[in-house]
Amino acid sequence: MVIYNIKNSKELASYINYTNLNNMITEKEMTEFLEKAKELNFNSVVIAPTYVPLAKEILKDTDIKVGSVVGFPLGFENTESKVCDAKSLIDAGADEIEVVLNLSYLKDEKYDLLEKELAAIREAVGDKILKVIIETKALEDYQKANAAKLAENCNADYVKTATGFVSPNHIYENVNDINIFLKHAPKIKIEIYGGVNEYKFANQILTAGADKIGSDMGYEIVKRYKDLRENTQVTPKPITLTKKD
Repeated sequence: MVIYNIKNSKELASYINYTNLNNMITEKEMTEFLEKAKELNFNSVVIAPTYVPLAKEILKDTDIKVGSVVGFPLGFENTESKVCDAKSLIDAGADEIEVVLNLSYLKDEKYDLLEKELAAIREAVGDKILKVIIETKALEDYQKANAAKLAENCNADYVKTATGFVSPNHIYENVNDINIFLKHAPKIKIEIYGGVNEYKFANQILTAGADKIGSDMGYEIVKRYKDLRENTQVTPKPITLTKKD
């Protein structure tokens, strides 16, 4: 296991997918959000499908990836709808697609239907990044393991823990989820979402084995770290090694 020692704010931002899925956000507010993402150069932004073209335009001169969601937040749309939405997002310029797993199928152990759905979405996404959101807080451990294994078998790039509506809110819950994924789906990457709002928590998550962190507090996490580690200026007083008379 890697013990993370973040060297600077740029490295920290590279592990964070800065998220804003507010369904009532205005274009002006989204523009401000994207400019903040641009300022700190996050790994990606995760936004509503409506704003993918805007994000591609604002972030065109950066290496920040644009991610969006399919079947969000409940995941119970039919497969054809999810495939159509995924294709539409790719056509709009999205670099990453996050699809919410159908939890009804998972709990009913309809693994064949889940595998068919994920395989169809994988094909629609092509060489872009595919993440499968499985809402771990709502699942038993064996269900988490089965979901992650299904995602891995369908060549998804990431398994993601939550939509943010029902999220693990304690480090021990997150570490338990990470351990399950590492054991039962060791080839798939892991993204933790929900409740990560400070550097210390982010560092613990990465140390536990996560590859990325999704957070709507990404800007605050990196900015606070930057202010503490890089913007602290202390001018020492001059000293003398001779005794005063």
